[in-house]
Amino acid sequence: MRRILLALCAVVVLAAAGCGGNDDDSGSSSAAKPAASGGGDVAIQLKGFQFNPKDTTVKVGQKITWTNADTTDHNVTADSGADFKSDNFGEGGTFEFTADKAGKIAYECTLHPGMKATITVQ
Repeated sequence: MRRILLALCAVVVLAAAGCGGNDDDSGSSSAAKPAASGGGDVAIQLKGFQFNPKDTTVKVGQKITWTNADTTDHNVTADSGADFKSDNFGEGGTFEFTADKAGKIAYECTLHPGMKATITVQ
């Protein structure tokens, strides 16, 4: 009877130790995930008549994709630092631009005054 009780305790201890190990591993892997502007494509959402994020940093060669999450049309037009102008696009529509040189890009939605943002290209 004593051996069975010891074996059962050992199983419980090992199971508890295994659970704790899995929690630590999942925390480590989430900390190792790269930031959105670290090397892949960058997503900017147009929602609530704002660009989100409003200020973005990317690297030369990264593709930026704007997606309209509002029910009204928007566009994306560079004011300085680059030369791009999208057509007006509705909900779910997108516009893409690839940053080809370092610098600061100011842009806006020309349909909605005050809807402005910046991209810093490194």
